[in-house]
Formats: sequence, structure tokens, C-alpha cells
Amino acid sequence: MRDDEEMRHCPAFLTEKQAARMFTGMNEVIRAGEQARRLRSEMITLFAGLGWTQERIARLTGMSQPAVSKQVAKCRPDESAHPPGVALDQHDTPWLEGRLWGLAEEISEALHDDARCTRLVDALGRGRKRFTPQNVDALRRLVEEDLRERRADLPVSHRSTYDTISRGLDVPTEAAVTGSASVRRTLAHRIQRDRLGAGDGEGSRHGEGSGYGDGSGGGDGG
Repeated sequence: MRDDEEMRHCPAFLTEKQAARMFTGMNEVIRAGEQARRLRSEMITLFAGLGWTQERIARLTGMSQPAVSKQVAKCRPDESAHPPGVALDQHDTPWLEGRLWGLAEEISEALHDDARCTRLVDALGRGRKRFTPQNVDALRRLVEEDLRERRADLPVSHRSTYDTISRGLDVPTEAAVTGSASVRRTLAHRIQRDRLGAGDGEGSRHGEGSGYGDGSGGGDGG
């Protein structure tokens, strides 16, 4: 029986378009969950390679220690490998995308989820959308609009931090880096949020220079 004949014999329920949207939403959630699990596995391997105990990792991840032990045994972290750098001033594309992601979330929260960038950054953060060049460009445009239209409601540091990120994305570096794109993006996101949340962007929340956003403030963060 063909699809159109089958539909004629079915009681009214959902249209094919409605069903397609429903399954698309389910698939997005499943895909996001799979991506999050892979990222968590990479992070567990990274921290184990840095010497963090399995008990400590289990406590932080909310996993059982046997589950962490199984993950570590499966991936066999290389303790001699260099960990990814955590200085904010790095110029590879995934790192800059992570910084943009963190900045957009800070803007969204500062504007009480009324920012133009809110929907897209939420979708990226939850894995419903991927960090494709098109989505990153769209997020840049929305962040620029928020910074321009809501300037009076946002700290000076957000504008200067965005300018640094934008220049880097326009001319990304090809230098060798440590860590997968997803790991580097996630680390940069967390560090950028912590720096801005502490008033340590390029200029504090009250417009006072701190030297962090452009890397001149030096050290490792987190």
C-alpha cells in the first residue's frame, strides 16, 4: 500500500509534516545527547591524563567510580601528552567559537533572555544546532545587534571582548593546537564566561581596563 493510500485509510491524527517535525525534534535531542556523551568521555580522559583521581572525576561528573574507571580504561589517557592551554588569548577557530559562545550567553543572561542572540546560542549550547560556519556567522551578527542596540544595558567589556573575538575569527591561525575541536570550544566557553562573570573581560563591568580579554593580562584561567 502506497503512503497516500495508507493515509486515506488512517483516522485523522497528525499530518505528515507534523510527524516529520516531531521526529526531527526527537532526533535532535538524541544527537545532542550522543555528542554530549562523547565530549564528556573526552573530558574524563583529559582530566585523568592530568592526574585527577577517578574518585574526584566521578564526584564532579555525577558518575559512579566504576563507570569512570571503565571509561579511563577504555580510552587509556596519555599522561605524557601536553594538555590544552587555557590562556584566553588563543587564536584557532574552535577556541574563538567557544569564546563567542560564552560571550553570547553572558549577553543573553544580562538581558534576561531578551537578547537577539538568545535562541541561537541556546540551541548551540544544547546541541540542537552545530557550530557550522553558517551558524557561527549568524551568531556573530546577532551578538553585534545586541551590542549595538542594547549598549546602555551591557558592560563595556562585552563590546571589547567581542571585537577581539571577531578579529580572530576573521583571520584564524593555523598553528598546531592540543585537543579536539569540541574540547577546545568547551574549555574556551567556560573560561570566557568565568572571566566576564568576574569582570575580567577587556575592561570590567564598569569599564575599567583589566587586560584579560586580549591576553595581555597573562595567565591561565579557569
